[in-house]
Amino acid sequence: MKVLVTDPIADAGLDVLRDAGHDVETGYELEGEELLEAVSDASGLIVRSGTEVTEEVLEAAEDLVIVGRAGIGVDNIDIDAATDNGVIVANAPEGNVRAAAEHTVAMTFATARSIPQAHVRLTDGEWAKSDYLGAELDGKTLGVVGLGRVGQEVAKKLDSLGMDIVAFDPYISEERAERIGAELVELEDCLSAADFLTIHTPLTPETEGMIGEEELDLLEDGYVVNVGRGGIIDEDALAAKAADGTIAGAALDVFAEEPLSTDSPLLEHDEIIVTPHLGASTEAAQENVATSTAEQVVAAIVGEPVANALNAPSIDESAFPRLEPYIEIAETAGKVAAQLLSGRTEDIEVTYEGDIADEDVEFVTASALKGVFEPLEWQVNAVNAPQIAEDRGVDVTESKTRQAEDFQSLISVTVSNDDDSVTVDGTLFEGVDPRIVRVDGYRVDAIPHGKMVVTRNTDEPGVIGLIGSVMGKHGVNIAGMFNAREAHGGEALTVYNVDSQVPEAAKDELNDDDRIVGIDYITLDGQN
Repeated sequence: MKVLVTDPIADAGLDVLRDAGHDVETGYELEGEELLEAVSDASGLIVRSGTEVTEEVLEAAEDLVIVGRAGIGVDNIDIDAATDNGVIVANAPEGNVRAAAEHTVAMTFATARSIPQAHVRLTDGEWAKSDYLGAELDGKTLGVVGLGRVGQEVAKKLDSLGMDIVAFDPYISEERAERIGAELVELEDCLSAADFLTIHTPLTPETEGMIGEEELDLLEDGYVVNVGRGGIIDEDALAAKAADGTIAGAALDVFAEEPLSTDSPLLEHDEIIVTPHLGASTEAAQENVATSTAEQVVAAIVGEPVANALNAPSIDESAFPRLEPYIEIAETAGKVAAQLLSGRTEDIEVTYEGDIADEDVEFVTASALKGVFEPLEWQVNAVNAPQIAEDRGVDVTESKTRQAEDFQSLISVTVSNDDDSVTVDGTLFEGVDPRIVRVDGYRVDAIPHGKMVVTRNTDEPGVIGLIGSVMGKHGVNIAGMFNAREAHGGEALTVYNVDSQVPEAAKDELNDDDRIVGIDYITLDGQN
């Protein structure tokens, strides 16, 4: 498979891709039509912040499975368009956490003690010792905006230096904040309390420009540090507040537009320290994000869950061996149920019983949805299946119970509408052998493979013989048969594995017999 890399990454990441047998193509200057042409036959795309992955790029890449961002920020990737096209977007949030946190701490010390300014004056021959009276961190309050991975690491490091920590993050629990020694407060309270403010929130429409003139006024006599994302601080307002002395200083590593323009007002004030986006610029960080991203691309291409997928369910690496066999059986149960249902699918319920109920099954549920929608010939995978359900107005319910009467673990997929409902139950025999064990309550223990026929008929002598004879007459070979009945003389259900498609003439002939209640042809291999 071809993997296109359009921004430079460490050689260790390229080696991971090549070792997995992929063809790696690098194009660090690609844009416009050249980019569209290069990505058109790629299965994987790896970028950093330089490449804009737009809807046009995603629609040009018919074979694309995953976009890997070798870093944290993904504001250069159209995630909604990726989801619509069934493309996974994954980043590498852990690889540069330590590097970004350490740079934040370094910038905090630098602005508190005016280290760069003093250095420049000394190298210019000026001994300006009396001009700099720094601030100590011990006993001061650190305000953290965005208590994600980097924010938490910064909080831990500066807490150990004697700082009190307050934080604003509407997406984290008070319990989690308390565990790292931070008090969770509203943004205004965070700014008012902080002697030093550090920012680690993603750049979104909600966070763009969130630290403006009014917010900086609340930070009176304090310091601002941003090694997160540019655009969150109003740079004109920051320059003005540094000029009039409202804030004591600032240290920025990221900017709304990069590279930073030489006429930026940020460069006019001695109180503002700037570095050229060095937060992740350590050898270890670059190697970590490159290998992490490459490993996720390799996993996605072979159909395995992706650890840091942003628009698709993911599975913890340690849990994957336990859940992997159930992914296929959930998808299969969904396929069978959808093809047995009369009319459109309006509701889907996925139920987990037994041991599997203890697992995080989000990816398994997405696979069941993929199975339901796939026979309808929509372009669907586990990435966009939940979105397809939402777009189509299909209600999805997931439930769990630790109790399982007959099986160690059981997955049930029910599809329904106002007129009909079908439930298909699947499990694994001995942990590895997939089986469809019930269809609408009939115990069948069928092997889900290739092409299948499901018949409902009255339970009386000669019916199974009739079905076999008609199949044979029309050239359909029966490879296996699994039969169940509700009661003696009642209705029976039989699942047949067949080697070829069942002609309409064969179905018509069977349906002409009063003993046949219904007959459905099912394909699990995507072929008629």
